[in-house]
Amino acid sequence: MGETDQALSAPAPWVLSCPDWERRLEEGRSLVPALPLDRERADRAVAVFKKLRIPDVPGTPTMAEAAGEWIFEIVAAIFGAFDVATKVRMIRGLFVMVPKKNAKTTYGAAITLTAAILNDRPRAELLMTAPSIEIADKAFGQARGMIELDDEGYLQKRFHVRDHIKTILDRRTKANTKIKTFDKKIVTGAVPSFALIDEIHLLGGDPNAEAVIGQLKGGMVSVPGAFWAMITTQSFKEPAGVFKSELKIARAIRDGRAPGIDTLPVLYEFSEQQQKAKEFWENPANWRRLQPNIGRSVWVETLAKDFAAEKLKDFGAQKIWASQHLNIEIGLAMHDDRWAGVNHWEGAAEPGLTLESLLDRSEVVTMGGDGGGLDDLLGFAVLGREKGTRRWLLWTRAWCYEDALDLRQEIAPRLRDFDQADEMRIVDRLGDDLDDVKAITEQVVASGKLPEKSAVGVDPAGLAGLADALQQGGVTAEQLVGISQGWRLSGAIMSTERALADGTMRHSGQAMMAWCVGNAKVEPKGNAKLITKQASGTAKIDPLMASFNAVSLMAMNPQSADQAKYQLIIL
Repeated sequence: MGETDQALSAPAPWVLSCPDWERRLEEGRSLVPALPLDRERADRAVAVFKKLRIPDVPGTPTMAEAAGEWIFEIVAAIFGAFDVATKVRMIRGLFVMVPKKNAKTTYGAAITLTAAILNDRPRAELLMTAPSIEIADKAFGQARGMIELDDEGYLQKRFHVRDHIKTILDRRTKANTKIKTFDKKIVTGAVPSFALIDEIHLLGGDPNAEAVIGQLKGGMVSVPGAFWAMITTQSFKEPAGVFKSELKIARAIRDGRAPGIDTLPVLYEFSEQQQKAKEFWENPANWRRLQPNIGRSVWVETLAKDFAAEKLKDFGAQKIWASQHLNIEIGLAMHDDRWAGVNHWEGAAEPGLTLESLLDRSEVVTMGGDGGGLDDLLGFAVLGREKGTRRWLLWTRAWCYEDALDLRQEIAPRLRDFDQADEMRIVDRLGDDLDDVKAITEQVVASGKLPEKSAVGVDPAGLAGLADALQQGGVTAEQLVGISQGWRLSGAIMSTERALADGTMRHSGQAMMAWCVGNAKVEPKGNAKLITKQASGTAKIDPLMASFNAVSLMAMNPQSADQAKYQLIIL
């Protein structure tokens, strides 16, 4: 049979979407869709999995006795995912997101060991990796304990556990199963038959993780029957990097927006609307639907007591708890010294607000800029006062130099996410950012909405070229104002948080800006509030500072140049 004939005979992709997932959660039903599995393979894998004993539970029960039905369905799906006619693997990836205390690491170790038991490929490589030494050690300990507790003694005879290098050798096939901490040296170049990554959300801040995992997946394509799995909770920070990318793909598959991708998504999370409704996710009556191991390793009553204790702390502590136990996605950073405006930021979002629509809807516009060194962002803000309602409309933009990603590697994945979302731009050449500022300025100046005086505010100690770019874009010397920073900016800070709280300020809902707002830390100084880059440390707040500069001028109740000309004509 030629290549063309083989292509024509390839089985059609399976439908892995689960569009009724919300109803399934509510009714306590499986999130694995009905699939035409190879039942012989699936049943054999489940039988192997069920025989394994849990070493750290009193009585060391078998999986058949202690595990939830949900994990059996997942095991059946990934091991039985073969087209019966062609024996082609139809599911090559698995992404599971389930709250803490649902035995993720234990089940992950058991799935890895099941893969090792079922493997018949000589000298195959199997891999389970975790972001921390503690998680990797626990996973290895679970797998080792399952081998030691085998009732029939078969596993002890077949596998040689090498504790010092966290490896399990199959004496029969010479295959190696490694359970180790995530390290690009271990993962890069590996071509495993099976790979499981535990708690991938902790890799969101690793600038190399996405490329390394991409190489791992790419290498597995050449191995017949190979598959990978990721099991995680939600992140206790705003999703970023490789975790954000993988979660986005999993949601798209689940919702039916990405047909043809051979990854099975199993996501125990509330809908976006439910996550935004604090009264919904705070209600313990709704928690059961997200806890597939309910009554086995997790109990709603215990969770309710834990949450009651967290509620005695600040809202930031509550959201971190909710991110781990209810998979609530964090949209803003929460900390004790956060800016008061952060509590109202999400509620003031107006997704779809563009610079063009802002200019069209506004009667007058002010602008603000703020920028620092090569490891900083250049932030720019356009603030409009809406016709009729007099609400403030905020649109922001940011730039960073490519070198900043090397100098600030801890935030590099997040900055790349914002760049891909077209909310900021990473520039290769110094000056490209200022060219963009000039182009935006020309657009705003052409609208005729800027005041004749005091229209654009910048930090006097900021980037020297920013003022030049603004003037090249058409801003006059009378329109350009140096905005004093420090305690003198306190009025703009309080005006902004009040406008957010009373609904008289709307913004474009950018994830980049939400991150900056969440980074802002307040230093009280007498009766004033200070938000400074020094207080925020390596976290970036430049677009927020640019917004405060624009607010400083809008608070002076300006008129646009066109309005002023019109009044002169009337007079």
